[in-house]
Amino acid sequence: MPNIRSSTDLRNNYNQISKFCHESREPVFITKNGRGDLAVMSIETYEMLTGKLELYNLLDEGRAAVKEGRKRPLTDVMRDIRQEMTDGRI
Repeated sequence: MPNIRSSTDLRNNYNQISKFCHESREPVFITKNGRGDLAVMSIETYEMLTGKLELYNLLDEGRAAVKEGRKRPLTDVMRDIRQEMTDGRI
């Protein structure tokens, strides 16, 4: 269940919210006038999430490149290298 706090809570209990974010590695959702406004998380959690996003983007690029014929799957490349070694071409 998400941890939801008000902007007043953030101002008055910053250290407590910071400690929660670091220990749980979960974001705290901040409301302003009863509506969602911010998501607060530790730097470590933010870096982990942005790292995952970057990895997913790279994987998507690789899949698209293979699908479009611009790159070959690793298994194909390794098979060809092994065959060239067997044939004495390498």
